[in-house]
Amino acid sequence: MSEPTPAWWRRQMRPAAIVGIILLATAWVGSGVVTREAPDLPPETERAPMAVAVLEQTAEPVERLLTLQGRVDPDQRIAVRAETAGQVAEWLVQRGARVEVGEELARLRMDDREARERQASARVRRQESEVEATRQLVEDGHATRLELAAAEAELEAARAELEAVELDIRNTRIRAPIDGMVNRRVAERGDYVAVGEEVAEVVDNDPLLAVVHVPQHQIARVEIGQTARICFLDGRRAEGEVRFASAVAEPGTRTFRVEIEVPNPEGRFPAGISATVEIPTDEVSAHKVSPAVIGLDDSGRVGVKTVDDDDRVAFHPVEVVRTAPDGVWVTGLPEQARIITIGQGFVTQGEPVRPRAQEEPPGRRGDPSAEAP
Repeated sequence: MSEPTPAWWRRQMRPAAIVGIILLATAWVGSGVVTREAPDLPPETERAPMAVAVLEQTAEPVERLLTLQGRVDPDQRIAVRAETAGQVAEWLVQRGARVEVGEELARLRMDDREARERQASARVRRQESEVEATRQLVEDGHATRLELAAAEAELEAARAELEAVELDIRNTRIRAPIDGMVNRRVAERGDYVAVGEEVAEVVDNDPLLAVVHVPQHQIARVEIGQTARICFLDGRRAEGEVRFASAVAEPGTRTFRVEIEVPNPEGRFPAGISATVEIPTDEVSAHKVSPAVIGLDDSGRVGVKTVDDDDRVAFHPVEVVRTAPDGVWVTGLPEQARIITIGQGFVTQGEPVRPRAQEEPPGRRGDPSAEAP
């Protein structure tokens, strides 16, 4: 029969057992951490392509316009000047009157012109008699041919004097040099005018001349005979034809003077006002887009973003051909294009997108030739 374990031994063994148990538990936990496999993590979710609104449209033929600011001048503006000196006796027309070439406008006082005319006429008659008498004497042998030549010279001088007086009398009647309108009366009744002094101004507003100055890099697009459209400052419109293009640039501006002839048979359009001139130079294939869809790429080029056949963003550099009240016409896009209208600022070239069709706004498209610039 075994002996009972002493109490002191039991007291020594209890702490040691506890420490052993702790060591075994620690080893078991550590072995589990080392050998345990890492849990499988869910794969990272790929970002879905961004949705953008696109407008599909086809290019249309559009006139390329050369748009310039200018003024409208009369075809002719003539200063009517006195051809003889004298006092204005009377006016036969009012300001604003329509006159024809040769029509009498005013008269100067005759003064002593009629007396000088009678005197010159009498001298002519006397010299004619002198020539006849001398010719008879030459035939009878009582005068020489030299004396006859001298008498004939005196007759010619008398006739020249008479013609000068008659011309002076005719010049007292001031006449219209062209068909037109009396725009101004410079000298009124009682005013004295010298030879060459302005008496009136007559203007011819049919046709009108729309005058513009074309920059040197655009002058090659202008040709004689081209049709042009003129928009007057008050909104009225007319059509004309290029009739003159200067061959030499003006030194100060390096621009070329171009004149467009505008028919104005009824005088509907006044002269001297500002106007916008449009000269169609050629026809190109273009798209009308909102200015909001036009942006810049990383290189600073102006362009429009579209969606290609693979639903990826494409950037196309564009050139503005002309403007319209509801958009701008641009070239540089494909003939058939899906233009990004919403979201173009948040996507980059080559990026896949989810295009969503956008309905075309009513009244957006139309005849480009009928639109204002």
